[in-house]
Amino acid sequence: MTDILETKALSHDFSGLQVLENINFAVKQGERHAIIGPNGAGKTTFFNLVTGVYVPSSGKILFKSVDITKAKPYRLNRMGLGRSFQITSIFLKQTPFQNIRLAVLSKNKIRFNLFRRVDRMDEINEQTHEILREINLEQEAHLETSTLSYGKQRSLDFGMALATEPDLLMFDEPTAGMSRDESQTAVELIRKLTENKTMIIVEHDMDVVFSLADRVTVLHHGEILATGTPREIKENAGVKKAYLGETEV
Repeated sequence: MTDILETKALSHDFSGLQVLENINFAVKQGERHAIIGPNGAGKTTFFNLVTGVYVPSSGKILFKSVDITKAKPYRLNRMGLGRSFQITSIFLKQTPFQNIRLAVLSKNKIRFNLFRRVDRMDEINEQTHEILREINLEQEAHLETSTLSYGKQRSLDFGMALATEPDLLMFDEPTAGMSRDESQTAVELIRKLTENKTMIIVEHDMDVVFSLADRVTVLHHGEILATGTPREIKENAGVKKAYLGETEV
């Protein structure tokens, strides 16, 4: 399998404070790859560099063999990189149907037009309903999004990312703030949505990580400490000492 995403000697600092240093990282097509590490390890910074929120201090980022080091988020989205945010990016005053339809319109490169009624776009509406079915929100399609539970709002956020039909899906702490039941539901949804797709997930919950990931990369003090299968990471003495703790996980 070919690498869909690769970073080469990627580094970043904030006003001289080194956050990431010399990160050489790769994700293969069809792989589910998790990034873990203690607070301050550089996970969120790495995520924001790859998704175009930050421009790295040095190094390169390649997506589908194209240099995207300085690409803006909207360009990355059009290239096939979809992301969900740790803080949901949905429109709370609109319905789930309206939220998903906005993303579907964007994917189809359709802009708002005063002389064309969106409600009559049968194909767009069918695509919207299909995604709502996938994220188990068809029953709530026409409720105001603010009335949904936090877990269902997160599901809608996942659907917004999925609606653009990305080649790579990136999830930033998808279960943060969820109850145990909500977290389990989210894991099953993510597993379903990413079947036969490529995924990168930044997550603090090790149960989530080890149940979803094919491979795991551990960041520590802004550097890669280890990369391997979930089993290899669980058994890595250096990882246990730096992050997972000395006891078996």
